[in-house]
Amino acid sequence: MDDLLYARAQMGMSLAFHIVFAAAGVALPVLMVLSDLKARRTGDADYRLLSYKLAKGTAILFAVGAVSGTVLSFELGLLWPEFMGQYGEVIGLPFSLEGVAFFTEAIFLGIYLYGRERVSPGLHLFSGVMVALSGAASAFFVTLVNVFMNDPSGFTPTPNGPTDIQPLVAMFSPGWPYQTAHVLLSCYQASAFAMAGIHAFVLLRHPGSAFHRKALSVALPLACVTALAQPLVGDFLAKHAAEAQPVKLAAMEGHFDTERGASLRVGGLPDMETATTPYSLEIPYGLSILAFGDPHAEVKGLKEFPREDWPPVAKVHLAFQLMVGTGSAMALLALVTLGLRWRKREWPSGPRMMRLWLLASPLGVLAMEAGWLVTEWGRQPWIIHGVMRTKDAVTPVPHLAAPFWTFTLVYLFLGAMVTFLLARQVAGTLPGRESDDAH
Repeated sequence: MDDLLYARAQMGMSLAFHIVFAAAGVALPVLMVLSDLKARRTGDADYRLLSYKLAKGTAILFAVGAVSGTVLSFELGLLWPEFMGQYGEVIGLPFSLEGVAFFTEAIFLGIYLYGRERVSPGLHLFSGVMVALSGAASAFFVTLVNVFMNDPSGFTPTPNGPTDIQPLVAMFSPGWPYQTAHVLLSCYQASAFAMAGIHAFVLLRHPGSAFHRKALSVALPLACVTALAQPLVGDFLAKHAAEAQPVKLAAMEGHFDTERGASLRVGGLPDMETATTPYSLEIPYGLSILAFGDPHAEVKGLKEFPREDWPPVAKVHLAFQLMVGTGSAMALLALVTLGLRWRKREWPSGPRMMRLWLLASPLGVLAMEAGWLVTEWGRQPWIIHGVMRTKDAVTPVPHLAAPFWTFTLVYLFLGAMVTFLLARQVAGTLPGRESDDAH
């Protein structure tokens, strides 16, 4: 690989690692607060123990997210100096606000963890709410930077760099409501599905565990609501992409020829030589409806754009299919679960549904990672869409293979340690081992 590819691979690996722990760090405080509220309302010790365990899990993930997020911030400057050098002042505001949210989260997480018996119940609950809000704010501000990179605004580009800079306009570039909502929902969805899968696994082995039934009753509502809301938000985001990044939409769909009444392709593998997508199931008029809400709307194909502006079509298409497929499976499971909840007046906990939730537990993470691949691969060859190419932003420093493999080993070590620590937290709630360490 050349140095450009190593730089992209290192950034991609860092983001893929960071996003898992960052997403859990955003969502676990919400589940923690919900458990705390149930404990206060019912006086049930199991909910109290659950909120305590979730708080400890949040602290572990917050620490790892802080480390990997710091590495990402350094990589932006070291690997992409032209991007940060020229456009840092344009998009620096959300980076600064993300730092404020990060420190706010750290402060209130400390109060929640260590102030359980030292501050008033109201202040303790308030600190948990602030952890959840500041975690969401942190993800919100970081996502705004990515929105800018995909659909830049708030400046006038010149050969010597940006002029007429408007930081607030740049921060809220077009499409920000859809992409930020999509990202936040993916954090809650992935974490809630993972949590539901963990407790479903234990219930398959210990069906009588009251603690894990109650934990499941906290995770399932969030999992179901987000699984059903996500496709709606994704539809708005796809419509915005059709207007702002038509070449990305064409790559997502394996759509080569400009046409009216364009078909939606499910599956298939784009063939660059023949400019077709064989083995796909075509839904007539589906892409025109998806992109513009009109069955006869014209959808631009890849051939409409210069070949050097095409993203890696096959990769984008397959990642998009993975995201949509896993998202559809989660939405279907959510509908079935809510139907059983409505009919039986309680959350399902039978072995058949527990197996389904166990199988579905990694789908949220897969969908989230695939979605980010669509976003990042689909923007190539631009680091700022239509303004700066990725190859023009990379550092001239050679031998980028060395940091790539170094950080790969670091991330493997961190991942192993986090898995070990979280497994201990789960093991502490197994029947016969449940502790009273929440007191």
